[in-house]
Amino acid sequence: MSTEHNLVFLGAPGAGKGTVSKQVLAKYPLAHISTGDLLRAEVAAGTELGKKADALMKSGQLVPDEIVAGMVRSRLTRDDCKAGFILDGFPRTVAQAELLNDALKALGRKLQMVVYFKVPDEMLIQRLTARLNCRGCDAIYNKLFMPPKVEGICDKCGSPLYQRSDDSLETAKSRLQVFYKQTLPLIDFYEKSGQLLTIESTSSSEILTRLIEALEK
Repeated sequence: MSTEHNLVFLGAPGAGKGTVSKQVLAKYPLAHISTGDLLRAEVAAGTELGKKADALMKSGQLVPDEIVAGMVRSRLTRDDCKAGFILDGFPRTVAQAELLNDALKALGRKLQMVVYFKVPDEMLIQRLTARLNCRGCDAIYNKLFMPPKVEGICDKCGSPLYQRSDDSLETAKSRLQVFYKQTLPLIDFYEKSGQLLTIESTSSSEILTRLIEALEK
């Protein structure tokens, strides 16, 4: 059994990557790396990459793949990544996957597994349009599948819940279209490399069980 679990989580918005990430982290001492969080941290720290990214974002431009990959590579050198990591949100395209492979090779590491959370579109749209976020602790609820005990109030911290503007039906459908356009070639890329594990389930507990079985083979 490998002692280093280096993972990429792929899945459409609402597929449950965040929920399963938390469950995996409760069992394994891995680093959870979200590119959104990473960008904000680099900008806040004033690193060279952060300064470049901040200037681009303020001018309304996309941050180039090379800069994001550089941030990921830098992040992977930290001590909390020694036992492994979960990359959530990167790579999104084949070009980014190739940059990630280059970064890992330079660090003498490699991916153990790429996990694709495959959930029916109908379920994804239900989850996205019924999602509620906590203003205090960022906990996530769902009006249909995981409602709070008290309507509009977070179970964990008591702060008010709200629905993000990008969780409308129209936006949810658009986000899914973007995901499939960008990510289907990436799924094929990892399938050909023999690294892809596809889990078709709407249950986070079932996904976790299958993932742990695969990790501990």
